[in-house]
Amino acid sequence: MAQISPSTKSSSADTQYDTTQNYTGPLVTVTLLFFMWGFITCLNDILIPKLQQVFTLQHWQAMLIQSAFFGAYFFISLLYFVFSVTKGDPIMKIGYKNGIIVGLVVAATGCGLFFPAASLESYGFFLGALFVLASGITILQIAANPYVTILGSPESAASRLNLTQALNSLGTTVAPLLGGWLIFEGADQLANNADSVKLPYIGLALALLLIAVFIKVSRLPQVQGEAKIAASSGALQYRHLVLGIICIFMYVGGEVAIGSTLINFFKLPEIGGLTESEGKHYLSFYWGGAMIGRFFGAIALSHGKSKSFKYGVIGLITAVAFITIFSIYGLDQALIALGLIALNFVVLLVAGFVPNRTLGYFAASVIALLLITCFAEGAVAMWAVIGIGLFNSIMFPTIFTLAIRGLGVHTSQGSSLLVMAIVGGAIIPPLQGYVADVSGNLQLSFLVPLFCYLYIVYYGFFGSKVEKTDPTALA
Repeated sequence: MAQISPSTKSSSADTQYDTTQNYTGPLVTVTLLFFMWGFITCLNDILIPKLQQVFTLQHWQAMLIQSAFFGAYFFISLLYFVFSVTKGDPIMKIGYKNGIIVGLVVAATGCGLFFPAASLESYGFFLGALFVLASGITILQIAANPYVTILGSPESAASRLNLTQALNSLGTTVAPLLGGWLIFEGADQLANNADSVKLPYIGLALALLLIAVFIKVSRLPQVQGEAKIAASSGALQYRHLVLGIICIFMYVGGEVAIGSTLINFFKLPEIGGLTESEGKHYLSFYWGGAMIGRFFGAIALSHGKSKSFKYGVIGLITAVAFITIFSIYGLDQALIALGLIALNFVVLLVAGFVPNRTLGYFAASVIALLLITCFAEGAVAMWAVIGIGLFNSIMFPTIFTLAIRGLGVHTSQGSSLLVMAIVGGAIIPPLQGYVADVSGNLQLSFLVPLFCYLYIVYYGFFGSKVEKTDPTALA
């Protein structure tokens, strides 16, 4: 079973952790990784309209950017799973820290490949660079997500993962603004070619290498497996994990499809008639909502805190968000955002701060917002789709935590299978793009991710329950 040295430990079916150790420092260090891969992943939403313009692509062809990126999650995780079945879990063999460093170096290599891709003006080269970049992030995901659940008590694992994912969302919030400025505005003289992507990705390559060095010299808790690591596919015996794999596929596919389509959606005359430069601000609202929602989730799903404390912290976060939006965008935008945040909080109250119920109610809320997106027009449709970010917020960390409950020594293997399911981000977006191209109606193409969220409702209320027959099931 995974364990953290040294001695005084509190145990659960999943982990053993040192109750005398302060995990704040290591958690802050690992959280930096979540920010970086959130930033990098969201840059794809800027790349899509940019490369669509440079290479004159149809919607489905531009969505191949997401296919290359999220396809890497599938292939690398599949290799990881096959290796773990035949040779034993590789992350448990080399340790989470070394796994994180390997992922950072591979991701930095992928970022560096953007320079020759832009120089050659080859769309295929760009897709290859994205695949390498995402391969590194896949390794990071396999190592970092379960590592966060281990850095503390199992009871607060969902809260910790929501907190780190909130910083991931900070990266996705900043990326449209900074990346959009660098790619669309910071190099206007290069607007008709791909050279404007060189600087952002070379900068990311250097940043990733610096973080790898920082991780190398940091004193992170040593987490390793038992002396004998079984070579088996034991994780697949858990029904809630198998259904969770499907749920991650659906969630990532739906989330990425929506985010990838937003700038083109905002450009529609009947919706907003915005330019790419104007649309990037509203894309930031979408991802900023996910950040706020994940901070809410980290507080609401935490254990050992009174409801009055939770309400107070959530109120403080809301006030900071309102003041920030008001100071940058004005009162009208701040009031709309406040209304959406209030709706999000009401749904949290209805769910009773219970992880699986919160997941189910949030997915149902997204379905309602998608229906408004499909059939309304103007500001109503635009803000409905932006509001989805708030309700997407807790989904990935909550699904992940629910799916790996009770896996014991199979936790890392289960994590690799869940990360493999992120391939949904490679399949659902092109499907939505194809529907938009064939129907000639980008707005109605949002019905594609709607079906993904129907499954998430099922998993939240029913599929996430741990079977009593599972050998190490948690109550």
